[in-house]
Amino acid sequence: MSEILNDEQLVELSLNEDKEFFSELVEKYQVKLTRYIKRISNLSTEEIEDILQNSFIRAYRNLNNFDNKLKFSSWIYRIVHNEVIDTYRKSFSKGRDNLIKIDEGAIRNISDDFDTVSLSEEFFTEKYIQLALDRIDIKYREVIILRYFEEKNYQEISDILKKPMNTIATLLSRAKKQMRNEINSFTNNTYEHEK
Repeated sequence: MSEILNDEQLVELSLNEDKEFFSELVEKYQVKLTRYIKRISNLSTEEIEDILQNSFIRAYRNLNNFDNKLKFSSWIYRIVHNEVIDTYRKSFSKGRDNLIKIDEGAIRNISDDFDTVSLSEEFFTEKYIQLALDRIDIKYREVIILRYFEEKNYQEISDILKKPMNTIATLLSRAKKQMRNEINSFTNNTYEHEK
């Protein structure tokens, strides 16, 4: 394609001219959404591919309902988010472990924003962040992952989770508090064992 089109233009062209334009959206978001699914779950490659495929099928079928006042990225993340949560609930009911995958960028984002002065730096590692994330409520885990792993702003998180921005701010504040408490408990337990 000779000109670079934005997401909303691709949606419009998919609806009015040629459905093949939707494949450009799939191509653009496939890697990002796969990474997002991996970050919020510990699903197999096959399950991730199923979620991704189901999400794109759902998006395509509901393209007429896309609200062009929103960003397409928020809309597609919302669809994927719902698919992951449905899968998570099914696997959680079967007693499966769902640890989150963490990379260095996410650790940096979290430690930059959290009050690391009151927490030991050694506990801001992949291991402890992963343990803390696994122990906090899922509603808090979601906002932490969207904010620090996916680097979404408050408006995008609001659009993805379908909650008002002030609720997002409250959820994020509570999530950070739960994370701090969990990390502090690791700190206290480690020092107790060293005595």
